[in-house]
Amino acid sequence: MRETPRAEPPQPRPHRADAHTTGASRSGTPHRSDGRPPHTPRGARQPDPLGRPGTTPPVPGRPALFSAFVALAVVTWQVLVHGPLTRLDERVSAAVVDSVPRRLSELASDLGNLTVALPVLAAAMAYAVWRGRRADALYAGLAMAAVPLLVIPLKEWTARSGPLEPWAEGYYPSGHTATAMVAYFGAAYLVSRRLVPVAAVLTAVTGTGLVLRGYHWPLDVLASGFLGFLVLGVGGIAAVSSSCRRRSSG
Repeated sequence: MRETPRAEPPQPRPHRADAHTTGASRSGTPHRSDGRPPHTPRGARQPDPLGRPGTTPPVPGRPALFSAFVALAVVTWQVLVHGPLTRLDERVSAAVVDSVPRRLSELASDLGNLTVALPVLAAAMAYAVWRGRRADALYAGLAMAAVPLLVIPLKEWTARSGPLEPWAEGYYPSGHTATAMVAYFGAAYLVSRRLVPVAAVLTAVTGTGLVLRGYHWPLDVLASGFLGFLVLGVGGIAAVSSSCRRRSSG
């Protein structure tokens, strides 16, 4: 009876072992074609100027910005033609105005005053400059400067009257809401991402106070949210792009 030949044990292949056990310089680290170690810490990754997942800092991508632009355009169109959204907006406002004490709603809406929001952003910009982030501080300041440049023409174009002042015009969109959003979110971006929830709460409180007090219609506040998102998104992309250029040139 013929004996079945035994298979020979696999022979080591030094050239393959080198590829997985040592790097290009034989330092003992795995070889990577991109020149960075495996499991690169998230903070060491280069940011993507378009704000895709994994960027540092995270900024809205183009689809999100486009969606915000479309939403702003739809709301503006409804205001101009006094469409169904505007009529619903008026019914909601009539139901909630003065549903809380005026003193409380006034305090909330005051968070969007320039005298309140601007010093917060200015302090955050000074902190960023002190930490060597001059470009980030500059873009945050430009974002705030863009608010009146965008809000005032929209107010003049739509000429919407106010909930409690039907004889007056220029209520759409809400300048206070846009100011609060850009100032508080910009300050959070410059100081610490942990402050983003605080910025969201301050912005929401501002818009709610404006509606409850009767200073603005709900759509005025909603439109300013979309507008503020666009301003912050464009400013964030510009800041990240500037940071990428500085790193590549350095």
